[in-house]
Parts: sequence; structure tokens; C-alpha cells
Amino acid sequence: MPQLALYTFGVLKSPLADPGPLTREFHDSSEAVYRTISRHPGYLARAEAADGSRGTLFDLDWGDWGEFAAPAWYDKGRTAQTAALAATLSLWTGLRPAFDAIYTGLHRQALNRRYDWFERTGHPGHVFWWVSEGVKPTWQDGVSRLEHLHDHGSAPHAFTFRHAFDPEGTPARVKGVGRQAATAPE
Repeated sequence: MPQLALYTFGVLKSPLADPGPLTREFHDSSEAVYRTISRHPGYLARAEAADGSRGTLFDLDWGDWGEFAAPAWYDKGRTAQTAALAATLSLWTGLRPAFDAIYTGLHRQALNRRYDWFERTGHPGHVFWWVSEGVKPTWQDGVSRLEHLHDHGSAPHAFTFRHAFDPEGTPARVKGVGRQAATAPE
């Protein structure tokens, strides 16, 4: 059964190493958000450093998730002192479970604060695509899909909740997103 891959990418207003209150607030809330999302029905996995080590996203061993990559338009730092980005890569059973996890609870509260923490870049902040069961998407896959979404809009290759597709490439809707209110396939 196909699985839904999700890549998110945002440019922070200040580097992660910034001791300022907004950066601390974003960083401190992240672990609770991840814990909550990981318990949500339909969540399968997310990219985590293979050895649990700390460092910049660029320096970590991501195992099967591949080497960390950032979109070509990201123009801030890559060192521990200068990196100003947040990115996730995860797998889901379908559109509805991903939507419910993202737009409820702690994650919803964090989304409501996104413009306090993140720059408005004019680029999409997330992208979905379908993968075969057992296939682990890589960071580079996510970057490629996000850039494709920016350049070409939603298509079965790279899409958003608002303009989603089912695994066969047919347009799908998630109830509560957009004007039509049909349920997307699981």
C-alpha cells in the first residue's frame, strides 16, 4: 500500500544558535510537538539522526533518509552558529491522518505562531508525494519535490493539502481544505 511522504522546510528569522526568546521558544516547543505527532494515528516515521547525535542538520548521519539537503533558494548559514532553518521529513498512511495531526493540538498552536519564527519566503513550506511501501524518502527527494512544487504547482509528483492527489494521480480533497468537502482517500 502506498505511503504519503511529507517534507517541510522553513527559514527561521534568526539562527538556531540565537539565544533570543523567540528562537528559544521555537526550539523548546519542537520536541513536544514531535512527541505528540509521533503518537497520532496514521503516523509511520520521521527522519531522525541515525546515532542520535546532535549538531547541525547538515552534519548528522541520517541513515536511510540520506544526506541532509536544503532547497537551492536557502541562502543562510550551514554551521552550528549560522544555520537558520527547520526541516522535517516524515511518512504517513494517508492524507486525512496527516491533515488531522498537523491541524490539531500542539502542532496547530505552533502553526499559529509560524510568522513569529519563520520568514515569509514566497516558497512553499511543505510538499507531499506518494511512495511505495517500504521505500524511505530522502532529504534530497523532499528538496526536489518542494522545488518542483514551487516551479510547476501541484501535480501528482509534488502537491499540497489544498491541491492533493491520490496514489493513482487522481485529484483528491481532504474534508475541511479548500472549497469542496469530499474526503480524501486513505
